[in-house]
Amino acid sequence: MSASVFFPLNRQQVVGVIGGGQLGRMLALAARRMGVRSVVWTGGLEAPAVEVADEIIDKPFDDPQALRDFCAKATVATVEFENIPLATMRGVAETIGLHPSPEAVGICQNREREKNFLRANGIPCTAFWVIETLDDLTSAMTELGGAGVLKTADFGYDGKGQLRITGSENPADVWEKFGKQRAVLEAWVPFEKEISVMVVRGKDGETATYDPAENRHRSHILDVSIVPARVDECVAEEARRIAEKVASALGYRGIMGVEFFVKTDGSLLVNEMAPRPHNSGHHTLDACVTSQFEQQLRAVLGLPLGSTRLVSPCVMLNLLGDFWPGETEPPDWTPLLSTPDTTLHLYGKRRAIGMRKMGHTTLLGTDALEKAEALKAAWGRSSVAPD
Repeated sequence: MSASVFFPLNRQQVVGVIGGGQLGRMLALAARRMGVRSVVWTGGLEAPAVEVADEIIDKPFDDPQALRDFCAKATVATVEFENIPLATMRGVAETIGLHPSPEAVGICQNREREKNFLRANGIPCTAFWVIETLDDLTSAMTELGGAGVLKTADFGYDGKGQLRITGSENPADVWEKFGKQRAVLEAWVPFEKEISVMVVRGKDGETATYDPAENRHRSHILDVSIVPARVDECVAEEARRIAEKVASALGYRGIMGVEFFVKTDGSLLVNEMAPRPHNSGHHTLDACVTSQFEQQLRAVLGLPLGSTRLVSPCVMLNLLGDFWPGETEPPDWTPLLSTPDTTLHLYGKRRAIGMRKMGHTTLLGTDALEKAEALKAAWGRSSVAPD
């Protein structure tokens, strides 16, 4: 694997990014660092990426003229989040090429398609039932005979569109409370911890994985990622192997996050797949030879993949909106900036609302978790712990 890229690769190449959030911002920054121009299609949403991209298309994703403009400005494209209309992605793919493919993204943007893909390819996942009607839910709850999680089939993330059940509820009440939406009922999995693996697959099928990250959540949103994950080496290697199998089965090109439950016996179940750079891979900006964002660009542009080597143990701490004293008043950064071997990444968002992801910090060293706990305490937040 080659070294990190710091020079203009090809002045004729323009990477198009569908989506203008923080992931698009970091992709555009990586492109600029590599001497590659970028054009970001925001979808008409608030877009932190507009501050750093070379060109902006600030129109909805279903706008035909925006599609033509995007394809005229970019020479190849990728996505920074998965909730994009399939028709839009197919239009881009047919014109200039889109990596990952619309088919791969389409599988990952819908839980029903995602679970069926995992089952069809022999990839371990929790037991599940597809729910279209009250009768389906009644039958599934009877068959499950215990606790589970009812999840919307489409467009769920950060715990949204989910309802946990004990199994003793009246199915009609559950169906009414859930809004009678098409859904997937998953069995509740007693697990020891959650981990994720960032896997990248290049133009010719070259594949590489990063060290698994151990993820802890707060209010269903990623709080910290501990890298390397504190699991047995055999568990880490199995997670890498499964992540590579997922990427291969998808015919994938680009970087993706594969999230796992680690059961108490050390076995693994795939929970979700993210067809893009992932929050649990942000540590790679500071703690790995090649960041997940540079890897994405390498794969999309057809370049050799970079080294995934972890330079230092680390913890990535998400800086959520509740760290901010007010919507526009930032925290006192003194505790963070005075902590050794720590970097700060802010996403340029205008308002800190609720648990919105406003930035992150990466803390390096074997004492990284202790430093993260100290920072949270300094800001009056609970110590690092799972939900």
